[in-house]
Amino acid sequence: MTIAVPEINPSRCPLCGGDNRCAMEIERDTGQVQPPCWCVGATFSPELFARIPTEARGQACICTACVAEALRAHETS
Repeated sequence: MTIAVPEINPSRCPLCGGDNRCAMEIERDTGQVQPPCWCVGATFSPELFARIPTEARGQACICTACVAEALRAHETS
């Protein structure tokens, strides 16, 4: 019996399903050169990366909202 793994959409955040605005994915979809991705200047904690489902790791970028939420949670803890 084969277990079906849900298809990963690289333009969607693997944590919340929101649009991740990945410049690399936008360029791949449109063929239009994009400026550097927003994530280049973002801080990603190891705890945030650990929340990504195993099958989605390296397949889709985390969105700005989830990065900001994790940063706020870290600052208040």
